[in-house]
Amino acid sequence: MTDPYNDQTGRTSLGGTKGLAVARLGIGLVQGLLLYALYRSGASHDALTWPATHPPLFGALILAVSFTPVMLLAGVGRLSVKALAIWGLIAAAVLMLLGWHDVAQQATDGRFYPPYLRFPVIAFAAAALFIAHHLIVPAVASRRWIADFDDYFDTAWKAGVQLALSLGFTGAFWLLLFLGAALFRIIGLRFLEDLIGEEWFSIPVTCLVFAVAVQLTDVRSGLIRGVRTVALMLLSWLLLVITVLVASFLLALPFTGLDGLWKTGSATALVLSAAAALIILINTAYQDGREDNLPPVVLRVAVRVASVLLTPLILIAIWGLSLRIGQHGLTPDRIIASACALVGVIYAAGYGWAALSPFWKKTAWMKPLERTNVAAAVLTVGVILALFSPLLDPARLSVGDQVARLKRGAVSAALFDYGFLRFEAGKPGRAALADLAKSSNAEIARRAKQAQATDNRYDLKQKDDSLPPRTPRVGVWPEGATLPAGFVTPVRRDDPRYDCEDAVECLATARDLNGDGRTEVLLADRFRIALFAQGPDGVWTHQGDYRVVFCGSGSNDVRELLKNPQTAPVAPAWPDLSTPRGEARFTPEQDCPAPVAVNP
Repeated sequence: MTDPYNDQTGRTSLGGTKGLAVARLGIGLVQGLLLYALYRSGASHDALTWPATHPPLFGALILAVSFTPVMLLAGVGRLSVKALAIWGLIAAAVLMLLGWHDVAQQATDGRFYPPYLRFPVIAFAAAALFIAHHLIVPAVASRRWIADFDDYFDTAWKAGVQLALSLGFTGAFWLLLFLGAALFRIIGLRFLEDLIGEEWFSIPVTCLVFAVAVQLTDVRSGLIRGVRTVALMLLSWLLLVITVLVASFLLALPFTGLDGLWKTGSATALVLSAAAALIILINTAYQDGREDNLPPVVLRVAVRVASVLLTPLILIAIWGLSLRIGQHGLTPDRIIASACALVGVIYAAGYGWAALSPFWKKTAWMKPLERTNVAAAVLTVGVILALFSPLLDPARLSVGDQVARLKRGAVSAALFDYGFLRFEAGKPGRAALADLAKSSNAEIARRAKQAQATDNRYDLKQKDDSLPPRTPRVGVWPEGATLPAGFVTPVRRDDPRYDCEDAVECLATARDLNGDGRTEVLLADRFRIALFAQGPDGVWTHQGDYRVVFCGSGSNDVRELLKNPQTAPVAPAWPDLSTPRGEARFTPEQDCPAPVAVNP
């Protein structure tokens, strides 16, 4: 196996351990100073300075300065100075382009403050950089376009453990600083507390401590490999658990159907997460594929079974995506999920082939898995770069699809989501909304102009009183019970029942709350309980809401409280007041009780 960490003489290209330490500490210090300078630029929202006054440039610099030095820390001693410099410049340039595009596509009114970047581009850019770096390092070290799989495995998993330990070391350093500050504070000295609260200290020191951690973990690479071996061994046995769970889930589907899965509203994400867990744990068992690293027989069986299970999981995810896209069109989230499903198809096909190929071709245990991992890694980097660049920009594609659905009549002008174009699709959405405001269709133009003049989604919904009535979908508690006649009926936008688009989201129960012999209905979503009563004309009307203060641990979902038998009406402690200007209702203070004092 080629050692990707040293050159052929066994010495690093920067003059040994001291040279590595100096290089890493320099990188960490420079990163900290640059991040502090960027922080100062955008610290005051009312008095921004350059480059924060130029949002695309600022976002580009933040992304590049945040991640490129981390890659350089990992590459020092593994690549020559020339190769590392070239790769660093390429990585920084690509990160800057991704950051620039992400910020440039966003609308600039409303809440638009540094660092401007959206979370998906930050997370996926970090993932792409990690994968690309650990494709390049072994290839450069072996002087081949594609290195041996055990080199890829050794480089990537060692770096993963090193990254986790370095982050843990940095976190522990700050815990000790806070502990020290607390100790000094109890004797009346606040200098350390004040110091760690200063950004000129905290930002550079954090980067410097992280660089120190990388250096310390790299000095004893054998210890890191030992930690990695233990971690892989423990994780590999979790493969048995997830394999049994996924197999049981798939076996139960013919009897339960997929309706319950679709009702979650996040079926694709759940299934793709399960597939990702299988892929990771399969690799913890397979490791580098060498004969001396073969896992026990029970794990080898689990690897084959789990590899086959990937295919139905990915098919379910694709099915769910196709249903949602067919019903509601493309959105940025669905485009990103489709990209993840595409990568999942590569893994499912390759792993399935590796698991089943011995039935018609004699090969080493799961050997085709290695080529699949490399191909999927390359594809993942390419897909991420395409998604967060103009090539396959999710906002642009979503806007085009949604507007096309409107124009061909797949969605009516009354039900079209103008709020998506106004608030969630950035500049492409705003441009499309401006075009719709000029539409020859009077209703489309009116609604588009109404969206343009609205500052938030809530106000847009409240203003749109022309939406057609909608029949709510409500779950009932206890199970098997029924709601009074006429409660589930088409309602308009100003009724709380209107937002009950899914029986999972809203839960209702019928009770006589005031003891008058007439049934009332309590309707709960995640945050409140709405009270409905039936008038003399038989119409159910919204009387008001119960709002709950959550204290301590446990679920913050109001629907769970509605199921609890202890939830019952109580007599008010204080009566309401009748005034010449109407009834004044008493609203009690609902604060969490003070914690019980304990002996110090």
